[in-house]
Amino acid sequence: MENIKKPKRVQKETSVYNKNEAELLLNCLAKEKIMWRVLIKIAITTGLRRGELLGLEWKHIDLDKGTIQVKQTISYANQEYIIKEPKTKNSVRTVTIPESIIPEIKKYKSVWNRDRLQAGDLWEGGVYQFLFTSWDGKPLYPSSVGTWWRRFIKKHGLKYIRFHDLRHTSATLLINSGVHAKIISTRLGHADIRTIMNIYGHSLQEADKEAANHFENLFEGGKQKRDLEA
Repeated sequence: MENIKKPKRVQKETSVYNKNEAELLLNCLAKEKIMWRVLIKIAITTGLRRGELLGLEWKHIDLDKGTIQVKQTISYANQEYIIKEPKTKNSVRTVTIPESIIPEIKKYKSVWNRDRLQAGDLWEGGVYQFLFTSWDGKPLYPSSVGTWWRRFIKKHGLKYIRFHDLRHTSATLLINSGVHAKIISTRLGHADIRTIMNIYGHSLQEADKEAANHFENLFEGGKQKRDLEA
């Protein structure tokens, strides 16, 4: 094994939504059930992984501060749910959510409480109070999220991207808005800022070109001023 070279890891191309496509997505969510509206909006604005989203409990959300604590993930194997801490220490993090979605999360909490009471003794959530559950309090199957997502984008004629690509969309939108790569890296739970550079290199190049254009505007403004003074 000493003479075998480690294979080079090739980063797969990711498909994401641009700003206009993301706005269209949010508009299409208007007629969906509130649970799905909240799940997708949190996904695209925080960049949480699917397992992190499904592992969220109400105690992890501080609506006064507008933050989400990522402390556990959910997976499903051998016909049972597996709840555990995120795989790296950097994945345990606190992420700020946009103020604009807080009212909808509050509304969803009221709906969630109502459904919990209606389920009565049939509620099987146990000690957990997961945000995203089936009618009986059990967390959603990870695969059911992907199934719903594929049906949703087909129904609305949206460009196909994987559910996981909402995470990449979140990062790309922030890059194009000029947010520093270190901040994006922290929000996504990456251990190293170089991960952002490797995955989103193309988007960073586009943002870098846009940054250079600011100097064109600066110098052009200075040239016009000098011409007037002359």
